Amino acid sequence: MINVKEYSGHIRNWSALCERLGIDHSLSREDREAQILIKAYETWGNEMADHMHGMFAFALWDDEKQELFCLRDQFGTKPFYYYETADGELLYGTTIRQIMEQPGFVKELNEEMLQLYLSLTYVAGEMTFFKGVKKLLPGRYLIWKDGKLAITRYWKPEFHPDETKTLEDWADEIHNTLTEIMPEVKEESEYAESFLSGGVDSSYVLAMSDVQKTDSCGYEEERFDESGLARQTAELLGRESQRCVITPEEYFGIVPDVMYNMEQPLGDASAIVFALGCRETAKHTKICYSGEGADEFFGGYNMYRRYGENLKNFYVGNTNIMKEDEKRKILKHYDPDVLPIELVRSIYEEMEGLDPLSKMSNVDIQIWLEGDIYLNVDKMSRAAGLEVRMPLTDTRIFSIASRMPSRYKVNEEQNKVAFRTAAAKVLPEEIAFRKKLGFIVPIRIWMADERYNQDVRDKFHSEMAAKFFNLDEINAIFEDYIGGNSDNWRKVWTIYTFLVWYEEYFVKR
Repeated sequence: MINVKEYSGHIRNWSALCERLGIDHSLSREDREAQILIKAYETWGNEMADHMHGMFAFALWDDEKQELFCLRDQFGTKPFYYYETADGELLYGTTIRQIMEQPGFVKELNEEMLQLYLSLTYVAGEMTFFKGVKKLLPGRYLIWKDGKLAITRYWKPEFHPDETKTLEDWADEIHNTLTEIMPEVKEESEYAESFLSGGVDSSYVLAMSDVQKTDSCGYEEERFDESGLARQTAELLGRESQRCVITPEEYFGIVPDVMYNMEQPLGDASAIVFALGCRETAKHTKICYSGEGADEFFGGYNMYRRYGENLKNFYVGNTNIMKEDEKRKILKHYDPDVLPIELVRSIYEEMEGLDPLSKMSNVDIQIWLEGDIYLNVDKMSRAAGLEVRMPLTDTRIFSIASRMPSRYKVNEEQNKVAFRTAAAKVLPEEIAFRKKLGFIVPIRIWMADERYNQDVRDKFHSEMAAKFFNLDEINAIFEDYIGGNSDNWRKVWTIYTFLVWYEEYFVKR
């Protein structure tokens, strides 16, 4: 007998799987997905994920084999954690707090992670900030039997460029594949809305869906506010737009709650905006679409056009804000052997002979997407009671990107060339080919304002901070930022978010 011990996710191709596995379509979603996991395991065993599309992390107990089988989806859209206790038990769950609540867990800080965090602004790789708590990495499954743990990688991103197709061929394949996927993302009886920014990804998802209402975040500071572009897109497509205006008071007020629900520190300033957006959206829907995945798959970031050779010596992912010399100055306990580049060394070994863009994309897919983007989407949506579905994050979409030569992703003038060409089939040219703006937050000006930064100041002078940092050094960074060096805001914010998180988990609780 197989029992589902833990599950988080949405199985996208549930209808086809019900047909193949002989499962009653009329079951509730909860019962249906439990049956899919059980029957898929009985039918395909450890290879079951090869037949599933969507987002999922789960644990199954096999009574006959006396074996626990845990699996995380190909891209890591849903988290999964595990911890071996001193007396040889395995604790596991899709949240760290589930593990913390179980007998045998000992809460200790893994201070080594701080050194990596100060460069990356997120928790990358297998380890976490809690000593002994590990992530099951994307595309892996774990088997626990007779007190022994074995982890196997069942999927990894691979790139095999196909030179036989034209730009239009690639655009057609993207568009046709997304056309097939969209009906799977939502059942006819379900109501959904869609997050909408000024960018092509969310606009394309909206245009391909039957969603009638969109949700955007905006600010009173016009130069940071994309919501006007989002409203124009919604109007062009005949959809209704809803705008949530975020104030600095709301933004700073929710930071402790965000860090608590994130379970690990995250120095991505847009995470706070996303959390507020999820809360507002959850007031009128329980399902919302979002456009994550396309940037990493199809070459969406501007830095992808500025790459150089010798990436394996410096490129560790989308963010790298503090170099080793600076960390050596500010940290009380600096270890010269703990280097961000070590996290990606094995990825570069897998990619010998690939072009620079493919290497950068692969690092970002395996490190940045899992550690920052998908973590943020999962934790903040769940905390708000919202389910976010990401149609562009799909192995069928990635399959196209993995075969597409880099010149159809990025050229001297444009990024996501083929993807934008596909989107232009249903979007006006000015939207499909609009310059990437990113998810901009006015934090760089808000945090310099004495009305809002008192908690930052207090924490930078606290006994808590003195455990980890040389206070003179971090306050010099803060004062330099206040004095006009706005480029320092990321460093200030990354230190601050760690301190807020540490207070939530090791001081208050």
